[in-house]
Amino acid sequence: MIAIRQMRETDAEAFVREECAQGWHSSVDKFRMRLRDQAAGKCTPLVAELDGEPAGYLSVYFSAEHGPFRNQGIPELVDFAVLEKFRRRGVGSALMDAAEKMAFARSRVISIGVGLHAGYGSAQRMYVRRGYIPDGSGVWFEGAPAKPYAPCVNGDDLVLYFSRER
Repeated sequence: MIAIRQMRETDAEAFVREECAQGWHSSVDKFRMRLRDQAAGKCTPLVAELDGEPAGYLSVYFSAEHGPFRNQGIPELVDFAVLEKFRRRGVGSALMDAAEKMAFARSRVISIGVGLHAGYGSAQRMYVRRGYIPDGSGVWFEGAPAKPYAPCVNGDDLVLYFSRER
């Protein structure tokens, strides 16, 4: 059974341990930042539990802080991850359903950025299946639109932004 709840401080260590075990770069700082942003009223960080174990997370920012939708009052879904051992069991869909419901309660448009390397492949496919389309601003690198033909690195800072309308 999948349950969606708000993130707790204790989730940070559990996720970091599991993410490092599967070869990801992870730090409790990222999770603490989400909790600070929640305390400041900027977002709601969600956690999916499968059979009582934290299995994935996704944060709903009430107004995008990055990319082409920045400071427009359009919610942004940020930092979506499902631990590998819990994939293909509905965890990601449950998180997206809960996050979209929360975001659409505030706006008729939702934004999301996704990395371009193969590690983001399943997320890229999921967003398209759920009706997200590229916003048309092109590829972003290190927080700004990438200039045509300029060098960039195919890492986590190379992003394409999508949006979905209700």
